[in-house]
Amino acid sequence: MLSGRRLDLLDPSPFDIEIEDIAHGLARVARWNGQTVGEHAFSVAQHSCVVEEIAAHIRPGLEPKWRLAALLHDASEYVIGDMISPFKAALGVNYKAFEARLEAAIHLRFALPPKNPVEIKTLIKKADVACAYFEATQLAGFS
Repeated sequence: MLSGRRLDLLDPSPFDIEIEDIAHGLARVARWNGQTVGEHAFSVAQHSCVVEEIAAHIRPGLEPKWRLAALLHDASEYVIGDMISPFKAALGVNYKAFEARLEAAIHLRFALPPKNPVEIKTLIKKADVACAYFEATQLAGFS
């Protein structure tokens, strides 16, 4: 990582995670495998900011820690990239367990519970799906 931290991918420690590394990495990871209109790719960092805003719009008065959880919903991609959902599904359970360990370490680093409560997970998923729909139709050429 640019911060100088070394992250053990099999056993990630919250102490080895820095927000600067997450921000830098996500700003350089393209959504939709870079297949979007415009001079530059639409980044996971941009997507994350929009998801956080949508979640706050859906649930006015959303606590700051849950807004942070929404902002960090794809933070693991600073290390593993943004794989499209069908590919993640093809990789199966081992990938999901790997991603879950990394997400838990990220959450703990920023004083969030290792897993989001079901209600918050549902809210973030709703915001993520809404954002993905608009990205697909406005940026990635889906109709």
